[in-house]
Amino acid sequence: MEEIIVSLIAGGLGGNIAGSLMKNKSLGILGNSIAGIIGGGLGGQILGMLGLGGDSMLATIGASTVGGGIVMLIVGFIKGAMSKKA
Repeated sequence: MEEIIVSLIAGGLGGNIAGSLMKNKSLGILGNSIAGIIGGGLGGQILGMLGLGGDSMLATIGASTVGGGIVMLIVGFIKGAMSKKA
């Protein structure tokens, strides 16, 4: 249970870090956090399914942070592409 909570928190952090690094793709604090939490949960779960995390909390934090950042950037790119069409 604690691993899931850590994944979600790290994902939210990753989403906000990615948003601050790429301000033109940022979704705002709430949007970055939500996209990051989703990505963090997915990143932590995928790592666990692949058996790459083991019992390492550090690996879970790393994967979740990166996953959160990646999902936030994907959503940011989609949002940007949709706004150009409108």
